[in-house]
Amino acid sequence: MKLYSNILGEGAPLLILHGFLGMSDNWKTLGKEFADAGFQVHLIDQRNHGRSPHSEDFSYLLMAKDIKEYCDAHKLENCILLGHSMGGKTAMLAASLFPHIIEKLIVADIAPKYYAPHHQQILEGLQAVDRASLSSRGEAEDLLSQYVKEAGVRLFLLKNLYWKSKGKLALRFNLDSLVQNVENVGEALPEDAFFSKPTLFLRGGNSNYITSEDIPLIKSHFPEAEVETIPNVGHWLHAENKDAFFTAVMRFL
Repeated sequence: MKLYSNILGEGAPLLILHGFLGMSDNWKTLGKEFADAGFQVHLIDQRNHGRSPHSEDFSYLLMAKDIKEYCDAHKLENCILLGHSMGGKTAMLAASLFPHIIEKLIVADIAPKYYAPHHQQILEGLQAVDRASLSSRGEAEDLLSQYVKEAGVRLFLLKNLYWKSKGKLALRFNLDSLVQNVENVGEALPEDAFFSKPTLFLRGGNSNYITSEDIPLIKSHFPEAEVETIPNVGHWLHAENKDAFFTAVMRFL
């Protein structure tokens, strides 16, 4: 699958993978900072997200193979792979399957464990938006606010809206496939997945996605892993405190 990407800067390749219902644009500001710091940054839309192709098939194995194909197509080696949430799961699996092309791994606020589905309300709201005939972003926000109370989450989700044709708004991601495959999003990393190169796990101090109890599991898959906490931020740690996130990543690199 030919993934869409936005490539910034020159230097060692740094591939950034967004989370569930996100897209590469979410990382544009940080991407520019990493590019200015001397990296060639690849902001990638994963399958069924952003401007990348849609597919009925959706699993971490497929998404990890998509990354390998992307690296082959762009002749990339010695890559640094950074993923947030769902993108972190993809990055973990890709690093374990293709360690010969991945030099370092950075995982933002997700552990290798199983997570129960917890996006139902959001997906219901997005389906309501998808079904409605909307002529403005304001109408979409009003409708989504009946399902999603947090303004920041609504803003993040509605970044996926675009003008499909004159007067017709649509969502970029493949909502049908994501709804059908939502069980796959919480899947644990396979027990035999292993990556022995330098790895950084960053967790939000106010987030419960990575707990202290998860650290032995992280170390069993990633023996060289460091786990660092960014204080006073939740699951969207890179958006909530961009500077602290950037500093932590640069210190590791």
